[in-house]
Amino acid sequence: MDIFDFSDGREGYYGEFGGVFLPEILHATIEELLVCFRECKADPKFWQEYVSLLQNYSGRPTPVTHLENLSRQLGGAQIYVKRDDLNHTGSHKVNNVMGQGLLCQRLGKGRVIAETGAGQHGFATATMAAKFGYDCKIYMGAVDVARQRPNVFWMENLGAEVIAVTDGQKTLKDAVNACMRDWVTNMADTHYILGTACGPHPFPEMVSWFQSIIGMEAREQMLKQAGRLPDRVYACVGGGSNAMGIFQGFFDDNVELVGCEAGGHGVGSYMHSARLAYDDASVGVAQGYKTYFLQNDQGNMNETHSVAAGLDYIGINPIFSYLWEQGKVRFEAATDVEVKEALKLTMRTEGLIPALESTHAFVTAIKEAPTMGKEEIILINQSGRGDKDIFTIADALDDAKWKSFIDGKADQYRAEKN
Repeated sequence: MDIFDFSDGREGYYGEFGGVFLPEILHATIEELLVCFRECKADPKFWQEYVSLLQNYSGRPTPVTHLENLSRQLGGAQIYVKRDDLNHTGSHKVNNVMGQGLLCQRLGKGRVIAETGAGQHGFATATMAAKFGYDCKIYMGAVDVARQRPNVFWMENLGAEVIAVTDGQKTLKDAVNACMRDWVTNMADTHYILGTACGPHPFPEMVSWFQSIIGMEAREQMLKQAGRLPDRVYACVGGGSNAMGIFQGFFDDNVELVGCEAGGHGVGSYMHSARLAYDDASVGVAQGYKTYFLQNDQGNMNETHSVAAGLDYIGINPIFSYLWEQGKVRFEAATDVEVKEALKLTMRTEGLIPALESTHAFVTAIKEAPTMGKEEIILINQSGRGDKDIFTIADALDDAKWKSFIDGKADQYRAEKN
């Protein structure tokens, strides 16, 4: 299946979704980006350079791990995990960022900007900018700056300027808006490293293409390790880049694809980020593209919530909107409480610490594995590692020793200051 050939003749559309809805001033910049991307995609040497960079710098290919203990405990399907948490910088984000870094060289631009929620995309962008020698500015909602302080620390020490966005809800959508404003002002020398498969064309296609390396590896690895393809593949979905990445390895196969959104406080609470699983979203246009958004009848964006900062987004990849309407991808949601319990189970049974975002996929897989036969196979994309979530996880688990440590550090800091 060619995921980029769903349009009705209009490039950048997937059914009715996608497109370019931007101020006229940005059209020349978007066209420049599109032309450059088309050249890169048509050049086999570019892809070879991209793969080589990830192998020699980021550690690809990432392994697939069979979770024998968890599979045995649940008593159903055999569970495998694609370990993209083992990438340099700790998540799948580095795949797209390194690809856009190479593309930026061809564009001849020396400054990059990015939005980030959980901080993993910002961390990866700052890392890439340091390696390639680009000036770098990262926009991050003030709420996310507070709850993802470790990633902010690394971004700043890698040489990036981190801007805490205080508009709106002070989370990911507000960081995207701030990035767009910067781009309009500085488009001559600046490339926007959009972190997920959303936004105006060609970003959904471009980010999906760079992330497809996950699915290409995973398909080959499953055939080698398990002897066949999985029956189901699970991935968390915020904007949708890691899910698009792994799903692309299996679009042409008889494999069920399951996207796992942030259920927050649960269905009916309106404090969640589940666009499709809870059927709370409607079609609209925002941030340069058309898709399903969590919005009210007047088209104003609703508040979102998730324990995982990287899933706290109002919209969804326009390709997924099309695939969902066509019945090709199923969407479920995991609540904050379920995520906490699944994380504890995964840590204790397998010694793995997935990021809170990735743990949403574990929730759905853990629910469904016992209903499947022992000869069946499921694959989860562990798209990030949980060390960047230590403050949030410690708080969610109500860890008394961690709280005592933090209080002690605060007391020590105040004493030294005085």
